[in-house]
Amino acid sequence: MNGGAIFRTIWRWHFYAGLYVLPFVITLAISGTAFLFKPQIEHWEERAYRGLSDGLAVTAGQQVEAALAAFPGAQLHSYRLPVRTDDAALVHVALPGGAQMRDVFVSPRGEVVGSLNSDRRIVEIARHIHSQLLMGRPGSWLVELAACWAIVMLGTGLYLWWPRGRGAAGVIWPRRRSLLRDLHAVTGFWASSLALVLLLSGLPWADVWGSAFRAVRAEMGWVKGAPQWNTGGQDASAPAPHAGHDHAAMQDAPAAHEGHDATADLALLDTVVAKAHGESLAYPAWVLAPGAALFGSSAPDWVATSLTQNRPQGRSITYDRGTGAELARERFAERHPIDRVIGYGQAWHEGALFGAVNQIIGLLTTAALVTMSVTAFLMWRRRRPAGALGAPPLPSQRRIPALVTIVALALAAVLPLLAASLLLLWLIDRLLPRISPRAAGWLGITAAHDTTR
Repeated sequence: MNGGAIFRTIWRWHFYAGLYVLPFVITLAISGTAFLFKPQIEHWEERAYRGLSDGLAVTAGQQVEAALAAFPGAQLHSYRLPVRTDDAALVHVALPGGAQMRDVFVSPRGEVVGSLNSDRRIVEIARHIHSQLLMGRPGSWLVELAACWAIVMLGTGLYLWWPRGRGAAGVIWPRRRSLLRDLHAVTGFWASSLALVLLLSGLPWADVWGSAFRAVRAEMGWVKGAPQWNTGGQDASAPAPHAGHDHAAMQDAPAAHEGHDATADLALLDTVVAKAHGESLAYPAWVLAPGAALFGSSAPDWVATSLTQNRPQGRSITYDRGTGAELARERFAERHPIDRVIGYGQAWHEGALFGAVNQIIGLLTTAALVTMSVTAFLMWRRRRPAGALGAPPLPSQRRIPALVTIVALALAAVLPLLAASLLLLWLIDRLLPRISPRAAGWLGITAAHDTTR
C-alpha cells in the first residue's frame, strides 16, 4: 500500500480516536489539575484549623476521644499528625454502619473545632470524577478506554504532523493564515511526550489494566510488599482520607475487626504518635488504627505512614497493637524495582516529584490537552459536511496497511480494553452497512468498502 493510503488510514483512525476521546480528555484534564495542586487546595480548605492556641495541650488519645464523642458510635480509622503544635489534628472516623467517613478537626486543647465530609472535599470530588466519572466501575472502564484511545490519538497525530520536508512554520510554531489547524498540530507536537507520560503513569490505577498488572506482578515474582496503589474499579464511594491520586487509597474497612479492644488500642495511641513524630515522616503523616485498610489491605497492628504524593519520600513503620513495640518498617528504596518505577511515575502524574516545577509542567500539559481538544472540535465543526459525520474517506485499497496492522496488534497486546474496542469497531465496519446503510453512510462506512479494513 502506498504512503498516501497509509496517511489516509491513519488520519481516519486519528479522527475516530479523537471523536471518542475529546470529551474525556477535557474532563480528565480539568479534574486532574486539582490533584496537581492538592497540597494548596487542602491547605486552603483547612485554613480555619491552623494557628490555634496550643495552651494546655492534651494527648493524641484525648483528641481522638473528643472526636469520637462528637460522633457517637463512630470508630477511629486514622489520625493525621499536625504539622505545628498549634494546628488541629485530623481524626478520620467511620460513622456507624461504615457508610460514611468524617474528617474531624480537634484543637491542641482537645476541642472539636470542625469537621468535613470526606467524600465532599474538593480533591475527593475531583478524584471521583477523574477515576470513575461519578459512575462507579463502568465509569472507570470508560476512563481507561479513553486513555487507551488517547494513546492512539497522540501516536497518529504525531504521524500526521511529521514535517515531510516542510519548514518549521506550522510544524514548530503556528502560522497566522492557518492558526486553528496549527494550534492543534503544534500544541500536540510540544505536549505529546508529556501527555503520553501522564497516560502511561496513570495505567496502574486503571481497573482492567491495573488488575491485570497486579496479577502479572504476583506471577512474575515482582512482589515485595503490597502494591502502594488502588485501581479505579474500586467503589468510588469508599471513603479515603485524601491520599491524593491514590484512587481510594484508604478504604472504609472498619477500624475495628472482630475482637478489637478499642479502649486498649487508644491507650497505646499516644505512644505510637510520639514515635511517629520522632520519625519525621513526610507530610501528610498518618497513624492507622489496627484493622484500618490502606491500599485495599489492612494490618492487625498500628501503622505510621507517610502518604505524601512524592512517593520516593514515603515510608511506613508497623507497631505492635498490644505493646507499641516496632515490628517492621518499609522504605520506598526497599521496594521492588518495578514498584519504584511506578511510584516515580505516579509522583510525576500528581505533580509532586519536583515540587512546584512538576506542578507547572503538569498544568501546561493539561492546558495543552484542552487546547488540542477545543481546536479539534472547532476544526471538525468548520469542515463537517451537512448530513454526515465528516470522517476522512477510506483509502481505495482493499486491505489494511501492514504498518497499521503491526502497530494496532502491538497496542492491543498490552491494552486489553483497546483490543476489545478494536474488535467491536471491526464488527461495526462490516455489519453496519448491511443493517443500516443510512447510519453507515453518515459514519463514513460504505458497503463498497465493507471488506477493505
